[in-house]
Amino acid sequence: MMIKPDDKRLTYCGRIDFEDKNAPVFVYPCSSIRIHVSGSFVRIVLSNKKAYWENSLGFLIDGRQGKAILPEEEGETAITLAEHLKEGLHDVLIFKRQDSCHTFAFYGLEVEEGALVQASGPAPSRRIEVYGDSVSAGEVSEAVEYAGKEDPEHNGEHSNSYYSYAWIAARRLNAQIHDIAQGGVALLNGTGWFMEPDYIGMEEIYDKLQYQPGLGPVKRWDFARYRPHLVLVAIGQNDNHPLDYMAQDYESEKSVYWRRHYKMFIQNLRNIYPQAVIILQTTILNHHPNWDRSIGQVQAELGDSRIYHFCYTDNGCGTPGHIRIPEAERMAEELTAFVESLGETVWKEEEGT
Repeated sequence: MMIKPDDKRLTYCGRIDFEDKNAPVFVYPCSSIRIHVSGSFVRIVLSNKKAYWENSLGFLIDGRQGKAILPEEEGETAITLAEHLKEGLHDVLIFKRQDSCHTFAFYGLEVEEGALVQASGPAPSRRIEVYGDSVSAGEVSEAVEYAGKEDPEHNGEHSNSYYSYAWIAARRLNAQIHDIAQGGVALLNGTGWFMEPDYIGMEEIYDKLQYQPGLGPVKRWDFARYRPHLVLVAIGQNDNHPLDYMAQDYESEKSVYWRRHYKMFIQNLRNIYPQAVIILQTTILNHHPNWDRSIGQVQAELGDSRIYHFCYTDNGCGTPGHIRIPEAERMAEELTAFVESLGETVWKEEEGT
């Protein structure tokens, strides 16, 4: 029996391309599908489009997590996520583990003929949106033996958005998440690591549904489709490549230019989300403190009582490599405590909604 993508019992979360309702395309990490089904097996039917790295799909069935390696060639394929399941209703969560190293089109779920199918219940009323880089995407998070160390050589197999500090914090706060996170991204075009040597920055990505030139036409996002209460901006640590001008001279022309554009970026988000709480941050990944100093300066200049600058205990000096699961959990704990300290007004609905 096939559960088609437009089945109302499916609960979607994430910035997903629904232009073709029978083949929605998953682009961003943490984007997910949830449903309750009975029967002995669950299969997903999809088509993967690879840009780089080994691509994999994440899933939890009755709370037990697994991953499925996706094919390198495009074309419809059915992948078994679970079989020999016990009797009863099963909670199925399927999610995108990685950033735009790939996208996939979802064609439906195959379950046992006559299976009971139910919605998983209403999505959380709280809504979070994150603008970040590889740390926010959970890149190399599963390489736990390398906590506090440089990354091992890898081909994407250790990346898992479920264990990003961003999604852990969202779960702790009982909130939906749209994770606009891309490995290697900086604020500005021409810097960072994403799409080297023609680097693309978050200034160009943030308002897009599809932004990876090698994976299809660029598409704009309709911000009316998702209205977050809380916006996290975690940009400013890949910006030191190919030149760490902020460390060399805080008042250099490039440094002033970055702060001006960072301020414009936050003002753009404020114009889009007039009432949202916005938290400006980086992460514990090693970087020069002048980047956080710049962010703090911009926050002060904005003079907006609902825009905060948050720093972790080990901000900018916690690890030379990506953030592993235990480190992400500590970050999420600190971030959650900060958000909770702001009170329930964080989750106030927009006027007129």
